[in-house]
Amino acid sequence: MSLKVYFLRHGETSYSTTGAYCGEVDAELTPEGAQMASAFADAHRSIPWTAVYVSPMKRTIATAKPLCDALGLEMQLRDGLKEIRYGKWEDKSVDYVKQRYWDDYIHWLAEPAWNPPTGGETSVEIASRALLVIAEIQGKYTTGNVLVVSHKATIRIILCDLLGIDLGRYRDRIDMLAGSVSIVKFDLHGPLLQVLGDRAYMGEKLAARLGT
Repeated sequence: MSLKVYFLRHGETSYSTTGAYCGEVDAELTPEGAQMASAFADAHRSIPWTAVYVSPMKRTIATAKPLCDALGLEMQLRDGLKEIRYGKWEDKSVDYVKQRYWDDYIHWLAEPAWNPPTGGETSVEIASRALLVIAEIQGKYTTGNVLVVSHKATIRIILCDLLGIDLGRYRDRIDMLAGSVSIVKFDLHGPLLQVLGDRAYMGEKLAARLGT
């Protein structure tokens, strides 16, 4: 038996639909986002979970809560799973950022591995903190099913690192819609991506909401 890590992106927030930058902003789930969390719990409650690791933000905690409450699972909160810090771009629209931080914006688009949002984090910095959590999980559990509830950029960057994809290309290679789940199996040959960005569990109505 191998270790499987389920990477669940939190459910929809208002920022998922507006597209404004939300990293350190502690956004709440929308009613539809809460439905995504409940649907995930309903669809995955039969899995024998070993542990649940969660970013300590309202939107991720609320996404993990239905499953944890139903099965009596303890959330292990880890700062390393937080979303990218957008710095001065937090809570701002893309148009606002383009108008006021054009050079930083273009550099970030071209090479986010080393160029951060103004006052924010690079993807290399995100990988450095997030992969410590993955290393902790691998150190504690050699088998079983571990749920990691995190954020769009953070999960994509983790997956890029695990799969040997350039961290500067995380937005170009991997999509991660609200409420989507990806599964990585760890065995003798290293990480194997088994599922990427699945939302079939939530039903057609919720899956039709393409909030990012």
